[in-house]
Amino acid sequence: MRTPRLAHLILLLALVASGAAAQDGPLRMVLNVDAPGPTLNRHLYGHFAEHLGNDIYGGFWVRGADGEWGLNQDVIDALKELNPPNVRWPGGCFADYYHWRDGVGPADERPSVVNTIWGGVTEDNSFGTHEFMALVDALDTEPFVVGNVGSGTVEEMADWWEYFNHPGGSPMSDLRAENGREEPWNVRFWGVGNESWGCGGEMTPEYYSDLYKRFQTFLRPFGDTRAFRVATGPNVDMYDWTETVMREAGRFIDGLDMHYYTYTGTWWDKGRATDFTEAEWLEALDRAMRMDELITRHSAIMDRYDPGNRVWLIVGEWGTWHQVEEGTEPGFLYQQNALRDALVASVTLDIFASHAERVRMANIAQTVNVLQAMILTDGERLVRTPTFHVFEMYKVHQDAQALPLVLDRGTYTHGDESIPALSASASRAADGAVHVSMTNMDPNAPRTVTTSVRGGAFSAVSGRVLTADAMTAHNTFDAPDAVAPAPFDAPRLDGETLTVTLPPKSVVTLRLE
Repeated sequence: MRTPRLAHLILLLALVASGAAAQDGPLRMVLNVDAPGPTLNRHLYGHFAEHLGNDIYGGFWVRGADGEWGLNQDVIDALKELNPPNVRWPGGCFADYYHWRDGVGPADERPSVVNTIWGGVTEDNSFGTHEFMALVDALDTEPFVVGNVGSGTVEEMADWWEYFNHPGGSPMSDLRAENGREEPWNVRFWGVGNESWGCGGEMTPEYYSDLYKRFQTFLRPFGDTRAFRVATGPNVDMYDWTETVMREAGRFIDGLDMHYYTYTGTWWDKGRATDFTEAEWLEALDRAMRMDELITRHSAIMDRYDPGNRVWLIVGEWGTWHQVEEGTEPGFLYQQNALRDALVASVTLDIFASHAERVRMANIAQTVNVLQAMILTDGERLVRTPTFHVFEMYKVHQDAQALPLVLDRGTYTHGDESIPALSASASRAADGAVHVSMTNMDPNAPRTVTTSVRGGAFSAVSGRVLTADAMTAHNTFDAPDAVAPAPFDAPRLDGETLTVTLPPKSVVTLRLE
């Protein structure tokens, strides 16, 4: 008797063979509605706010007409359209330079500090713990705080944890009350350092493992709040880091934080965000798809030490990293965001969905005005980027049940290079509706996909599409809707057969009811 895994492999080989035999004909997909997989944890669609450039100051936190700092309500209102599940703060590299006591108490008594890691600017610490938690409340999201291991002490981190979470009657909870907050915030997601192999201290995995065990020891439960302890994970393919940290400290870890960025060219000479060739289009998407290999190999190592998938693999920093826009401060990492970035996002989110048993949190870098941002601001003006729209289209997958699919991905070729043409993921929501997200990475040709929908009875299909005429299309303050979702009337549902023609360079999300 064939096992389900063997049958799945045979079906996949048959689909690939049929696609190879008829490149110009419809590609095939099988969607198994009656065999739901793991939950697509809402935290896979998380965000990241670092004290970097104009992400916090000038993004989330702005001066009003009276000269006083306050939350940027326009940014908050826009981000709430995404149902943001979490925000990671205060870094990033900045986390291991940040001393939390500088950011509490009366604003006019807080010391100024120089952000030596990002641009050398002086900030007044007007945005600190209370302001961040006000942002979290305004967004109706969950905080993910990263503590200072690189330049901090065990006592400093333990005191901050107590400041956030002790219910009352302790030195730090009394200080919190003096600063205007009686009740604890009950923060659970807690990073023990950031990029400790690099900007967080240039540590070896052996040294970090010992340091991690020491720091996490003092994150004691308060009431019902227990720390979900996130350890520094690997950078890209540092498999020896994952091996060592899991072996030496895995039993004390709840999440392991991997980082991977997509870029074209070299790390020191990156390509541009909106001025690129088709070869660079393909290169970026090819590098984005490497996420699958990295997750697979790091997960295999984690499986040896954690066969029950207790420890989350967290992709705490991911996204595109291009050259900064001309005329901007290099240390502020301000870049535009084109249709290509949107496809990098959709393809990456599909990869996360395919590894949902292990990957249960991710944080795109970053939220406002930095790297692959959701939002760009200019004074009182605001623009939603193409990546924003992908996250809005994918919010239907948050906490839904992943549905297994087998897809003939076809081939997109440019010159001597080829990559798969298609990417997809699917889920079933609590109301029974099925959502299918599909990406056509070919910028030149449409792809028709014929899907056999197994194990479900549906009578209606609707959808939306994100695309544009040019690969380099992007939204500006003068043209904020150049790349925006539109109704998609192309899908046809005939019994158990769903047929859809995906436009070139497009992201589509369908709803079956």
